[in-house]
Amino acid sequence: MESLSAISRWLAKQHVVSWSVARDGELWAACAFYLYDGEKVAFYILSDESTRHAQMSGSRAAIAGTVNGQPKTVALIRGVQFRGEIRLLQGDEAAAVRERYNRRFPVARMLAAPAWELRIDEMKFTDNTLGFGKKLLWARGSGAEQA
Repeated sequence: MESLSAISRWLAKQHVVSWSVARDGELWAACAFYLYDGEKVAFYILSDESTRHAQMSGSRAAIAGTVNGQPKTVALIRGVQFRGEIRLLQGDEAAAVRERYNRRFPVARMLAAPAWELRIDEMKFTDNTLGFGKKLLWARGSGAEQA
């Protein structure tokens, strides 16, 4: 799991995730501040249920997304592409995530939005700091490590 460790270290230092959801032939993208859990390999976000992406997601939906920095040179490009599932959290699970999220982003205490989990099933981390075009791969349950 060396690749997952490297990817997780980088993701823990970032804070914005972008993802897309599709439903009934319609596609929509969104972004949010996230809390990353390296053990569950998941992002946790807050988002109001009235948003377009939440309406399209329902209680659970397939997603694809990215996390990337904003480097000034190609040699410093780093970013993750992923696919997975978004799920609206409920009860104690939602409360526990909300508590952790509020510690990372104290301003979130002012939001009434529910907590969501973006579970990652597969991801590719491009890290040009390890060499141009270097990719680290991870897939849930497959043991796939790197390209």
